[in-house]
Amino acid sequence: KKSLGLENSVQLWSDYLQVHLHPRTISVIHDYSHDEQSSQFAAFGQGEGLFNCPRFQDDLEDRLHFFVEECDYLQGFQVFCDLHNGFSGLSAKTVELLQDEYHGKGILTCGVTPFSGADPSLPKNIYRLINTVLGIVSLSNDSSLFCPLSVNRNMGRRSLLTTTFPYVIYDASLNYQTSALLATALETMTLPYRLHTFPVSMSQLTDTVCSSGRKVVVAQASIPFPMKYSSTLPDVLSIHPDATLWQTLSPCAEFKDLRCFAQSVVLRGINRPNQVSHLRPGIEPDSVLQMYTSGEEVLGAYLHNLNPSTLSTALHLIESPCRLAASYPQIFTSQVNRRGFLQESKSETAVKSIPVLTRLQSSPVLHKVLRSLYEEVNALDIRRYSSFISAGTELDEFREALQKLRSLSQLYKMSFNLDESDDDSDTD
Repeated sequence: KKSLGLENSVQLWSDYLQVHLHPRTISVIHDYSHDEQSSQFAAFGQGEGLFNCPRFQDDLEDRLHFFVEECDYLQGFQVFCDLHNGFSGLSAKTVELLQDEYHGKGILTCGVTPFSGADPSLPKNIYRLINTVLGIVSLSNDSSLFCPLSVNRNMGRRSLLTTTFPYVIYDASLNYQTSALLATALETMTLPYRLHTFPVSMSQLTDTVCSSGRKVVVAQASIPFPMKYSSTLPDVLSIHPDATLWQTLSPCAEFKDLRCFAQSVVLRGINRPNQVSHLRPGIEPDSVLQMYTSGEEVLGAYLHNLNPSTLSTALHLIESPCRLAASYPQIFTSQVNRRGFLQESKSETAVKSIPVLTRLQSSPVLHKVLRSLYEEVNALDIRRYSSFISAGTELDEFREALQKLRSLSQLYKMSFNLDESDDDSDTD
């Protein structure tokens, strides 16, 4: 199988999509355009306004009911949406509809933001910031879990830094490449409730990670999981005692706070014999991880050592790797062989599959992330951006969303950090 070399030819996701879509899957929005400056779908209020159009809403509900009726067992809904433009508002209203009509079903929502390494003073970056606030507040309120996804290091305007992976070389300005990384993480994180062999539902997974109403979570991944074919899981984990295995795929700056409230961890692509050590009798183990007799015990002990105060952890080990189609960008270094394992000699063949480690985590780091976003947007004079207000977002609605974002950030504050200067007693 050869790489298709699509980096210089694709413009839209449909250029390299290999999935055959049902005719009723795609709903085209005719009122807005990607290219024309005067008709861009740029503001949260535009998305809300589109949803409130009776013709559009009736069409969306008809399509939704058609697919729901085809389900033998409806677990819930996966919602993947732009967070930075008008789709943020459209998705917020759609998720609200799902919550109202299918109450009790799981809703896992991921808000995606592309790389934004442009001039932070540009109006479009101000729009992106405001859309992000409104989207986080609305989507997290009606979803079972909400996860912001991006290779950006932070949610603010100055997002010049991007996530790096030890064995991946990619261009953050190419959505074709960044979407591959995000899709790899998503496909792995959601695997437990999509496999018939796992007795886990979407609601069970979201309930595990949603701790005390903390619906916003962060995503982390190891792509590929850094393991040689002849190594074992205890060997790899023993040389990464400080969580350096994971790279953050949520805009959370440097993920230095190792504490977490709850998490769901998925490791795939490691055969069962390689999940444990096979020491000969009389040989002293180099690590306590080499003493365990199952991969679940090995990974569980490793995670407990990293986060001993975690309230809830769900572990899932899956032997099948993440298989890469020919349209997948060849972004891996020459140290990665065709099966995704590390090797000393350079590999010249295309990578066909990789082992992957992912984590959905409710973490105290979100206190600072959401608080910083609140402070940056609160400092803006939104009245200067009259076109945003005229798109449908009332000034009072915006201010209310800001206060909800501030309250949301407080949910992630550790009780022993009450002496920080940014607690609830702050004045604005």
